[in-house]
Parts: sequence; C-alpha cells; structure tokens
Amino acid sequence: MGIEITKNKHNWSATLYYMNYKDQLVLTGKINDVGAYTRSNIEKSYRAGIELQGGYKFYQWMNVVANFTLSRNKVKNFVEYYDDYDNGGQKRNAFTESDIAFSPDITGSLILNLKPEKNTEVSFTSKNVNRQYLDNTGNKSRSLAPYYTQDLRASYKLSYKSLKEINIILQVNNLFNHKYDPNGYT
Repeated sequence: MGIEITKNKHNWSATLYYMNYKDQLVLTGKINDVGAYTRSNIEKSYRAGIELQGGYKFYQWMNVVANFTLSRNKVKNFVEYYDDYDNGGQKRNAFTESDIAFSPDITGSLILNLKPEKNTEVSFTSKNVNRQYLDNTGNKSRSLAPYYTQDLRASYKLSYKSLKEINIILQVNNLFNHKYDPNGYT
C-alpha cells in the first residue's frame, strides 16, 4: 500500500509492505551425505516495513533525492545445524523467530545531483546499510557491521552523426576509501 505526491519542485512517496512467505528456501547449516551445505524450505517467514522516498528541485541545475527503509525480516521456527568438531557430526539449535540472513533492517541513501552545463551531470551518492547477519540466527558475531559510503559520478552526453546519444561516464565508488565488509559467510 502506498501514496505518492508529485509537485513542481518536490515529490515524495511512502509504501507499506508485508510479504508472508511459505516454504522460503534458506541455508540452515545442515550438511548432506557428501559434506555440502544444503538449503531447506522454511515453512514460515515474512518481510514487513515502510519505504520512504522524496526529492526536491532547488534550482534547474540542482536537486536532491533520498530514500529510507525500515523493515523486519524474520524466519519463524528456524532450526540451525552446526558442526560438532569435538564429537563429530552436527548439533541443532532451534529459534522461534530470527532475522533473515543478509536482510538489514535499515537502509538509506541521499543523492545530490548537479547539472552545471546542458549535457553534464555530477552526482554525489551517500549510502547507509545497517547490520546484516550472515545466517538466520541473529548472532552478532556472525554478522556484517553497518556501513556508510559515498560515491561520485560524472557524466557527459553528446550526439554524434548517426548515433542517437553517447554517454561518457566517470564513476568513483567509495570515494573516501571507507573500509567495510559488503559480504561474507559463516
């Protein structure tokens, strides 16, 4: 369910969502007969939240766009399997409700766009991603720390004879060289 308002200089929208899953396929840590980790269907899981977006045009040559998401991403009645190195085999650990792996509960971005000349655009993007768990247990020691990065992008558009449009783009990701872990495994 959502709402969107668009005016001359500004726009904004809000979307509420609820996704109820049956038999979502997830890694559980269980090992099959040849030693490979298997995926299992989890009977119940859900994702619920709100997405907010907005933009404002300060001048013909400058605007800002932002988005922000708050969410709950949960697995119900999850059974984790983990290796028992002391005795061999695997042990089980049951959870009534836990976080879905790689599903941060807060994300957001802010983009400042500048158009100094007719065919030129410069964008500065800030992104924020909250903690992400590497498995479905919600264990902080098996998670990726929150991170915040900034990217810079410059583009120039030109036309050339029979070609409709040519875009020349220069992009620098993680402009300030912030150290972070975007992915991992456990």
